[in-house]
Amino acid sequence: MAKKIRVSMVGCCLVDRLYNNISFSDPEFVPFLSKKQGDGGLTPGHLVFTEEFERFGQADFSEILKKITKGREPDKINIGGPGIVPLIHLRQMQDTEDCECFFYGCGGKDAEGEFIVSTLKQMGLPLENYPLKNNVTPSTIVLSDPTYDNGNGERAFINSIGAAWDYSSDELDDTFFQSDIVVFGGTGLVPQIHDDLTELLAKAKANGCITMVNTVFDFRNEKANPHKKWPLGKSDESYRNIDLLMVDYAEALRLSGKDSVEEAMQFFRNMGTGAVIVTNGARNIKLCAKSGGVFKVLPETEMPVSKAISSELEQHFPGDTTGCGDNFVGGVISSVVTQLQQEKAKPDLTEASAWGIVSGGYSCFYVGGTFHEQYHGEKREKIFPYYSQYKSQINHGT
Repeated sequence: MAKKIRVSMVGCCLVDRLYNNISFSDPEFVPFLSKKQGDGGLTPGHLVFTEEFERFGQADFSEILKKITKGREPDKINIGGPGIVPLIHLRQMQDTEDCECFFYGCGGKDAEGEFIVSTLKQMGLPLENYPLKNNVTPSTIVLSDPTYDNGNGERAFINSIGAAWDYSSDELDDTFFQSDIVVFGGTGLVPQIHDDLTELLAKAKANGCITMVNTVFDFRNEKANPHKKWPLGKSDESYRNIDLLMVDYAEALRLSGKDSVEEAMQFFRNMGTGAVIVTNGARNIKLCAKSGGVFKVLPETEMPVSKAISSELEQHFPGDTTGCGDNFVGGVISSVVTQLQQEKAKPDLTEASAWGIVSGGYSCFYVGGTFHEQYHGEKREKIFPYYSQYKSQINHGT
């Protein structure tokens, strides 16, 4: 019988309103593109707050959105966020008797909050750590252009933090810190948690937890100090208590204050981070794991995207990149859980990343980050053939 692993995630959970096939070169879109860092305009791959975007656009948000979308309704309304989506993916990839998943966060007392509660209930995730507060439920408008970047696709995000402003570290109970793995997911959109990361990570490590952090574009700190590196908690002490840091290219540079991914990864290593993965859309990922950490030692390494998924997308699907990064994180966590269940002394980061790559890639086959299963195990069944093809691809060095 496999060892039961408990994973607790705190972070961003929201309602996504997804608009697909929004051309970033459309004359109605172009005036709302950012002119300089932190100005509140739209930037492909980045996030802005609704209030700042209104100031930039000098109009009511609903009017601007009507212009950009030409009055369309969303193509899909879904549960999203770099906290909850990885955990849902983990829940779908693992047998329930072998892995317990717990989410910590909050919504608002409105229809969107009830929608999230209903969705989490359908997914079989516990609800006791997801209170509804007297504020609006966090939400994001996702504008997706599948033709951007030579057909690789990209999105722009307009976020309303809402009730997440009210969520604090006091709501993390002792059980959270007694988990095998604790994950801080997209806490840039849960400000009080984000600002307390230094203390929270130290407490989790002191309790023997494996700690993971996956980030989101931190518009709050980008706006406050567009030319300074973003803080992660109260100080860089946060980094030495992170066993695995997962960031995208832009986030790596802004968190480190460096000009290249290589320099950023060296910064994270120098700060004491155990292992690092840097994603870069449809390009190769970079990863490393230091000696003495939770993971098997790995010098700086590159891994490619899945050729099988890329080929299928080119031939049959326009591709929706919403949730690719979140599902990548979920795939990595799921593989780490599996390796711990197998009682491996030190999990292999390349194996975990292989599952991350096919999990993130597979999310392009459906609209929105969350896949709604018809039966438990359906998503795992659909992804496994791509994993097998990917292992063959990298074993043959292609």
